[in-house]
This record gives sequence, C-alpha cells and structure tokens, in this order.
Amino acid sequence: QVQVAESGGGLVQAGGSLRLSCEASGRTFSRHAMGWFRQAPGKEREFVSAVSPSGSSTYYADFAKGRFTISRDNAKNTMYLQMNSLKPEDTAIYYCASAPGVYKSSSSRDYDYWGQGTQVTVSS
Repeated sequence: QVQVAESGGGLVQAGGSLRLSCEASGRTFSRHAMGWFRQAPGKEREFVSAVSPSGSSTYYADFAKGRFTISRDNAKNTMYLQMNSLKPEDTAIYYCASAPGVYKSSSSRDYDYWGQGTQVTVSS
C-alpha cells in the first residue's frame, strides 16, 4: 500500500517562507519521480514543481521559478518544497504526488498516488 503524506503548511505573511514536506512509503522511493501541485479555491489544480528520482533534475511552473525550490532526500523517503517570497496568490491546498516511473511530468494524470494536501495561506 503506497501512502503519501504532506506536512508543513500554515499561515504566513506575504514575503515570508514555508517549507513543505512529503513522505512516501510502500514502494521504493528512489525509483519514482515526485511532484507538487496546488489548488486554490474555485480554481483547477495546477502544477507547481517536479523532481526526478535521483533529485538531479527539476521542473518548475513559471510562477514558481526563482521563488520555490524542490528537493528530495531518498534516504528519508521525503521530498521538500521550499517556498520563499510568498504572495497572497500562492494561497492554496498543496498536494504531493508520486509518479509510477521516472518521468517528471507537469500533468496530474501522470501521477498515481496523492496525499491529502496541506493548506498554505498567505496574508497580505
């Protein structure tokens, strides 16, 4: 049984930082690409960032470039999203997802296991 769980969300002022964590279990973590998505109220779920199984290759949505950093620690079966210079428009539920293989995709359809999400709220 594969399980994926996010943590680290919360309330932060604009300009602040948060680090999200995602722990996965149930299959060999280091063999799977991982991704972050988010969904704001009334909006579709959107891609944030993805990382290759080794962590050597990353992929960001345009809004995340220069502000967010994705990383992973395969020894801890954990992925991270460091978010800096947060804006009110970053307010959303952030989801962690595990891909079935090595392809780090921006499409939610390419991920087969998802966490329950963690709320990030950025106040102005």
